[in-house]
Amino acid sequence: MLTPAAFQTHTLRHHPQGDAIQRILAAAIQAVAPQSAVRRFVRREGETLWVADRPYDLTKIGEIRLLGLGKAALGMALPLLELLSDRAPHTLLIPKTFSEEQTRHLPPNVILQPGGHPVPNQNSLLAGQKARTFVSGLKENDLLICLISGGGSALMSAPRPGLTLDDLQQLTASLLACGARIDEINTLRRHLDELKGGGVARLAEPAQVVSLILSDVVGNLLETIASGPTAPDPSTRADALSVLHKYQLLETTPPAILHILQTAPETPKPGEPLFERVQNVIVGSNRLAAEAALAQAVREGFQPRFLGDTWQGEARQVAQQLCDHLAEEDLSPPFCLIAGGETTVTLRGSGRGGRNQELALAAVSSLSAQPGALLVTLATDGEDGPTDAAGAVVSPETLSRGLALGLDPASFLNNNDAYSYFSALGDLLLPGPTGTNVNDLIFIFKTS
Repeated sequence: MLTPAAFQTHTLRHHPQGDAIQRILAAAIQAVAPQSAVRRFVRREGETLWVADRPYDLTKIGEIRLLGLGKAALGMALPLLELLSDRAPHTLLIPKTFSEEQTRHLPPNVILQPGGHPVPNQNSLLAGQKARTFVSGLKENDLLICLISGGGSALMSAPRPGLTLDDLQQLTASLLACGARIDEINTLRRHLDELKGGGVARLAEPAQVVSLILSDVVGNLLETIASGPTAPDPSTRADALSVLHKYQLLETTPPAILHILQTAPETPKPGEPLFERVQNVIVGSNRLAAEAALAQAVREGFQPRFLGDTWQGEARQVAQQLCDHLAEEDLSPPFCLIAGGETTVTLRGSGRGGRNQELALAAVSSLSAQPGALLVTLATDGEDGPTDAAGAVVSPETLSRGLALGLDPASFLNNNDAYSYFSALGDLLLPGPTGTNVNDLIFIFKTS
């Protein structure tokens, strides 16, 4: 479990409330730790397995299989492996990475197959092949338990016939570069992949399917989390094509993808009998993490206010909106504002960073005029974009400290190089992978 010290930066180390702020950040992550999230919703009483309020009579269930998909796959699997140890369920886990320490005590019937993220790679294809075989051939009295968390869309890939890995990589990179939202990206993925958009549920038919889901998307839409492998898909192929049209990608999209979007069968839709045997349960979310942080803020002496968990849009624009909100806030210091969601970044330069770091960099100039303020951005998985940072910390002194080192925030922002800027100041958050993933959190503190 992450300790508050994992969130220390130069600014927090020297801030009068730095220790309290680090405890607030840690509380948010601890509240959505995957093992705890699963245990809140799953318990066993003798031969009855309870999932939320639904009982499963283990005496009437034949084979049990566990499929873990996403950055939290390992952590989510552990409680089930303990509860069902006497049944020794065959298990396939598809995480982003794993360490020897994490796997040392896993049962021998657990298969580990990491995938690629945020762009699918050959490991993603291998994971898709293994998953397709793993969920097929089940009988009516069998039970497939899926453990789904963020990152699953890229980690497991089973392209429709006619598509290549290069096609998917090119499309994914283009969508990420133009600032498409994750729900838009996953609308395309559901129609291009045989395991997404209800594909796992369809392959597992006629077995019963339970999915425990750690949400990493705004609104907790089942079809969007890991592209909804066990959820009905309300979108159509036409909706997927409209995303390409919106971002002016039709002319550069591989022809094979356009052909699939024009001719492939539609994904399973809401109301289809297939889903009568599927139970999808959200076990953790961005709001839960924010609520834990708000409660800790109260314990630390801050007045808290939740700004909602649906913040989206261009990171630099959201930064300005939040800074404007801070200037208009009527709470008396010390207070803590918390916002949740997932912003996007349109790539204009060749620097390093992620949406949380970019948001922080875009706030540097505005926050310099807010004495006593502090802004912290946090990717709850500990990995913001293709970097080892989770986010960054901004204070009113960040601008002057940077300028003293010859660092102009506008130049770094134009090059999408927030990582280099905050690295030079020692204000990158570097907690390492957290093992969970429930979107992003933005904290704004006013201490005086």
